[in-house]
Amino acid sequence: MPWIQARLHAAKEQVDALEDALLATGALSVTLMDDADQPILEPELGTTPLWDQTLLLGLYDANTEADTLQQRLQLAFTAEGGALLPNCKIEILEDKDWVRAWMDDYQAMQFGQRLWVCPSWQQPPEPDAVNLMLDPGLAFGTGTHPTTALCLSYLDSAIQGGEHILDFGCGSGILGMAALLLGAERMTGTDIDPQALEATQENAKRNGIEPARFQVFLPENTPELQADVTIANILAGPLRQLAPHIAQLTRPGGQLALSGILAEQASEVQACYQQWFEMDDPQFLDDWALLSGRKRQER
Repeated sequence: MPWIQARLHAAKEQVDALEDALLATGALSVTLMDDADQPILEPELGTTPLWDQTLLLGLYDANTEADTLQQRLQLAFTAEGGALLPNCKIEILEDKDWVRAWMDDYQAMQFGQRLWVCPSWQQPPEPDAVNLMLDPGLAFGTGTHPTTALCLSYLDSAIQGGEHILDFGCGSGILGMAALLLGAERMTGTDIDPQALEATQENAKRNGIEPARFQVFLPENTPELQADVTIANILAGPLRQLAPHIAQLTRPGGQLALSGILAEQASEVQACYQQWFEMDDPQFLDDWALLSGRKRQER
């Protein structure tokens, strides 16, 4: 069935009253979105930051009287202490199979010379290539984001065969699974989200990877190890905080790749890891960076 949607463009100080007005007029859900290309990637703990300009989307049942909804929103907004209702548009959303539409749009992608990431419902375009069959859904990581693309291209060139991989913040497991298919011997994955560990296990099964070749853990249960290649696609703040731990888990002479880093954050994160690693020049894709290096030999 179709839905009725109210779109309101608001300043930050109006958001609470508008959200209450949407709910008071029968909205089944309210979504807040950035309305001015102002990403908030690393908010402080315990805070719920809002954008200076925020888009509110209120979703209503199809039986809602669309012709009077804007008037009712104005009355509810006034009751919440607001004045003139900000820019508002009422529209009809036709029902759509969004999962099917997304599946139709998601296509196989090549990274480097050997590696393809393919949706599990399609035939690989190059059957003899290294094909990672992925069914995205439970956790972040499909290859479409620049940070994941940077990491996959790095692995395509870095993996020579026989390595022990540490996938730190494994998400869907796409990076660790790619390394195993490229020839790594075994992989250890860690993530704070139990669903990410479940997604990694499911993707490993889908790609015919023997359980003995990979293990996944919550951070507090991760064993001490010395990885040949450590890869972490998280965020700049956690990467800085975790630098001593990540260095400890990488063997002397081992390789490191870090992403989830905005281009303007690259120099600060790189300086942090230079305590333990000889760092390469950063690689960039769109507004994102990948930092790589090799751990210094112990003296």
